[in-house]
Amino acid sequence: MGKETRLVNKIKCLLRKLGCPRWLHHFGPKKYEFLEHLQALIIKTIGRLSYRRTKQFCDLVGTRCPTKSSLQRTAKKLNSEFWLRILNITCGNSYLIAIDSTGLTRTNPSYHYLKRIDGKLPRISVKLSTAFDTRKKKFCSAKIRVLPAHDIRDAKFLLKTSSPKIVVADKGYDAEWLHVFCKQHSIKVHIPIRKWSKPKHRNFGLRMKAAKKFRLRTYHRRELIESSNSAIKRKFGASVSSKTVRTIRTEVYLRLVCHNLFYWLFRLLGQSPD
Repeated sequence: MGKETRLVNKIKCLLRKLGCPRWLHHFGPKKYEFLEHLQALIIKTIGRLSYRRTKQFCDLVGTRCPTKSSLQRTAKKLNSEFWLRILNITCGNSYLIAIDSTGLTRTNPSYHYLKRIDGKLPRISVKLSTAFDTRKKKFCSAKIRVLPAHDIRDAKFLLKTSSPKIVVADKGYDAEWLHVFCKQHSIKVHIPIRKWSKPKHRNFGLRMKAAKKFRLRTYHRRELIESSNSAIKRKFGASVSSKTVRTIRTEVYLRLVCHNLFYWLFRLLGQSPD
């Protein structure tokens, strides 16, 4: 019975650490607890189900589950601060992180029929920027955008919410203001310098000073976040089925939370625990 209740115990422990109330609403009918709402959303993410099929699956296995419309309203209510707190609790303090971005499509069309009807390929419109703990193999922070933006725009937000000691990133994050921000917060930076953006004075600027202390072995830790982004897409899909911004945010954050909660179960990257 211990294995069967492992999911419920993890969610209960998580809600206790968050200090969440027993009921999601104060004046509404007290029929389903917040635990049952969050448990149904996690089952939906792991099984890659829709809201309606999640309700049907829970009824088949004898688990209490809110209705389809209730789950949709819950997904709209949960904001990004709530999910960032969950990522922080499931990951803990981070020492060395890697930051990178990836894209998720709004729909998942069949490329066979797109070719037949001379259709256009779907445009990547959901941008996911993540901060990944390379030691614990877990996501410690994330930022979701539904409009195109440069990768470096979310770097300061990821560093503030994760508070690491060392950060590694690719050349897209090579900027003087980012090095200044990292120095103010005592963060060591390992970012390769771009050849076409060398300063006029090589002895000045934090970018050139960081390039002299650049360590290639530490920089190769960045490869783990690329493998993790690929694993998220392989496990939960490379597209989102939600339509509104709030539900898209909840759907993507749930994938990262499920990765942190069931890391040993999924055996990410094929590595065995130490």
